[in-house]
Amino acid sequence: MKTSDLHCITPEGFTLIELLAVLTIAGILLGMGVPSFRSLMQSQKLTTAVNDFFVSISLTRSEAIKRGRRVDLVPKEAGGDWAQGWVVFVDENDNQRPDAGEQVIFAHDAVPAGLTVSTSLTDSKVQYLAYNGYGRTRTNASGMQTQFGTFAFRLDKQARKIKLNFLGRPRICNPEIEPGTC
Repeated sequence: MKTSDLHCITPEGFTLIELLAVLTIAGILLGMGVPSFRSLMQSQKLTTAVNDFFVSISLTRSEAIKRGRRVDLVPKEAGGDWAQGWVVFVDENDNQRPDAGEQVIFAHDAVPAGLTVSTSLTDSKVQYLAYNGYGRTRTNASGMQTQFGTFAFRLDKQARKIKLNFLGRPRICNPEIEPGTC
């Protein structure tokens, strides 16, 4: 082998300093992006839980209209914590609990950890939402007295609300964007 051939060989790969510089820059960029990604994930969890609950309210209302009778939406657990899940069912004995023999239409499991659900409803003695066969909310006191109010969902610093109007129609709102009407 001639000495001139040795000079034509170029080394392949990176030096240790080049590799450390690239890893440092990648670490800085990743560190800047992680908080934004966490906020996005929290927002998605909150949005999913609120949308699931909204759909459950709509299902309760449509099933009541379809059946022409009372259908209830209640917390899954007897303690009344909506964050532990909820159930849509036909309440045969008017006790706001799905008992043996009563038809369960839909059941939802617990929401993600850290998410809280609170209510402010007309009849707040027992946690429930009931629709009559005309698609209007009702209370236990009277089939003609409406149940309206708010379901508030909170996860970290983010919040959403589902507001029920006098007719029982739900709507989702964000208190940060529309503080006056939410």
